[in-house]
Amino acid sequence: MSTDQDAQHSPASEEPEPAEPRVGPVPGGDPAFHPYHHPAAGWGAARSVTEFLVREKALVDGPRAIMRMNHENTGFDCPGCAWPDDTKGLHLDICENGIKHVTWEMTRKRVGSEFFAAHSVTELAGWSDYALENEGRLTEPMVYDPESDHYVPISWKDAFEVVGRALRGLDDPNRASFYTSGRLGNEATFLYQLMARELGTNNLPDCSNMCHEASGRALQASLGTGKGTVDLKDWESADALFIFGVNAASNAPRMLTALAEAYHRGAQIVHVNPLVEAAATRTIVPHDFTDMALLKATRTSTLNLQPRIGGDMALIRGMAKAVLEQSATDPKALDQEFIDRHTSGFDAYRDVCEATPWEEIERQSGLTRADVLEAARVYGDADRSIVSWCLGLTQHEHGVDTVREIVNLLLLRGNLGREGAGPSPVRGHSNVQGNRTCGIDHRPTDAFLDRLAEACGIEPPRAHGLDTVRTIEAMERGEIDVFVGMGGNFALAAPDTPRTCAALRGCALTVQVSTKLNRSHLVHGRQALILPCLGRTEKDHQRKGVQSTSVEDSMSMVHLSLGMKRPASPHLLSEPAIVAGMARAALPDSPTPWEWYVEDYDRIRDTMAKALDGFEDFNRRVRLPLGFRIRQPARELVFLTPSGRAEFSAAPLPDVVPEPGMLALGTMRSHDQWNTTIYSDNDRYRGIKNLRTLVFMNRADMRERGIADMAPVDITSTARDGSRRSLHGCLAVPYDIPRGCAAGYMPEMNVLCALVDHSTQSDQPIMKHVKVTIEPAA
Repeated sequence: MSTDQDAQHSPASEEPEPAEPRVGPVPGGDPAFHPYHHPAAGWGAARSVTEFLVREKALVDGPRAIMRMNHENTGFDCPGCAWPDDTKGLHLDICENGIKHVTWEMTRKRVGSEFFAAHSVTELAGWSDYALENEGRLTEPMVYDPESDHYVPISWKDAFEVVGRALRGLDDPNRASFYTSGRLGNEATFLYQLMARELGTNNLPDCSNMCHEASGRALQASLGTGKGTVDLKDWESADALFIFGVNAASNAPRMLTALAEAYHRGAQIVHVNPLVEAAATRTIVPHDFTDMALLKATRTSTLNLQPRIGGDMALIRGMAKAVLEQSATDPKALDQEFIDRHTSGFDAYRDVCEATPWEEIERQSGLTRADVLEAARVYGDADRSIVSWCLGLTQHEHGVDTVREIVNLLLLRGNLGREGAGPSPVRGHSNVQGNRTCGIDHRPTDAFLDRLAEACGIEPPRAHGLDTVRTIEAMERGEIDVFVGMGGNFALAAPDTPRTCAALRGCALTVQVSTKLNRSHLVHGRQALILPCLGRTEKDHQRKGVQSTSVEDSMSMVHLSLGMKRPASPHLLSEPAIVAGMARAALPDSPTPWEWYVEDYDRIRDTMAKALDGFEDFNRRVRLPLGFRIRQPARELVFLTPSGRAEFSAAPLPDVVPEPGMLALGTMRSHDQWNTTIYSDNDRYRGIKNLRTLVFMNRADMRERGIADMAPVDITSTARDGSRRSLHGCLAVPYDIPRGCAAGYMPEMNVLCALVDHSTQSDQPIMKHVKVTIEPAA
């Protein structure tokens, strides 16, 4: 495949885990596609986990970790997705991908100074991303030596001084940018944003800028809160569940339990996705031993709808139009009392629905009127409905409008502020919501900054900072000298891969805080540091004993996570300790007691209790069984909007129909992948083996273009500025996807996503709606 583009350490008394000799990637085979017709999870997941544990030689450590994962206050939180922990005392609240993620972190393979001495950065740049991470855990801080083109060891003291000297030398603190991945715990998150703001910048881009920024802005505008209002108990009592743009079996596998339970109690379950994913068919929940023994599958859907890419808003508008039309003869179709007492803007929304012709709804959604009316019937028959969504809705130009349309639909029938009803965004990474709650926000409110100033004795900057896209653009202009990546793999996660990489190389200093080697270590500034940190599964020893950290799930529950394993190396530091070390070096005269905070994380939490709304009495509440839920005013029908009411929106439908000869391409993850971490070249639920450089296409679209099954194709995207980007040699896979649509894997497809193609509503990269042509390979 080719591309083209225009223009503190652990105590000595606790020895680290022994290292294991490195091995190469598991041999693959010829690419193959065999449609998947089995239940999600079940014995397929059990077999996959077993093979993975054998491959990683973790048949002992893996099961031990499984028994400690997601256990309230006595184990560690899964570093994978943000689905909430079971509320009924389930002792195996785990999933296939969570086990893989934990085992990948617990590997006995090690990457230390000997490895970097043997391999130059230029050589490593030619390795696959799987091969890089498969080398194992980073063990000591490293600094790039440009003369030898190798990373070489550096002491923590000297590494912090490199960071401190670079930050102290800036003539403007806004020439630094501090990126955050969703795996960072709340305590480290709070210290990280405090360091940035004490330095004087709000340049705090994060992975949410690329994922759920649209959700936060939409919910804030409609309800006065940037989060969903439901919890897991609501899922357990809803009469209807609408799941938009979610590949749950891969991205939030524990949702399968909730879906199976919903089906058993008679709830309606509607999946809306251009692809019918495995989670939208049936499942065998692995911890249901009877069903496993009897091979008894449970349906996870009562209706599947496949709109065109970007057509979800038209479907939701059609459902609302149907409800309004029904209300002309059946007043109970609307909750008029709720609308009158708690909302604003209803008349304008009713007018825009009435003015939207059914023909336009059908054209934009790609569905028939009968399909839309069936979804509306399910919604109208249900007393309590939850609408859930993920990136399939947000990574579009009109992502904010679509999420607001969801809220419109919920408001029509009063599906808010009562049990079993409300909006429920599905966050992807384990603490991405906690990052935003604890201050990672380039557009902080004055209220947040006022409390931070009072609690921490600083004068935080008030001007908005840079998000992910704006940070890359500023790098290109030479306006960012220092880039710090707190976890993640920025070079691969961001759009427009060649531009992003070139921008990173223009920095004076890049700092990556990581557990494993990845592409972002090889795409570096003139100076570069790799700072290795503890993993979620490892014990965090500090002066006052073993520490726990907290995380927030996608339903606003905050709970503790306590590592269980010996650290991979005696030279690893915790994330709070790394932040504190950088902060002290950059701010030598700071009154903030950085070292004192790191001795005992309860001290950080005490300050967070003063600074963060909803975190009052933090240390006591987080130690309660299951932790505590952050108050959501909208759940109590308190709306922090300008009107003091929930706000209807009346946005016009966007035109999402591709131009003649064009296709709409959406990027997505494979099943054997977590964000940019690739476990293998397989995608079991979509029937793919030994292949990642592919594009899923409708068979009629393939036939029209003269493309044979599994034949190589050239994909060319056209950005809004007219620039083009191409990917050559992908294999075309015939798939059940609407005409005019195509899909492929990120991060490989990110090269097609132009930096300029970001939403004017949310600034999110439009990774789910790339305009492309696909032709047989030249």
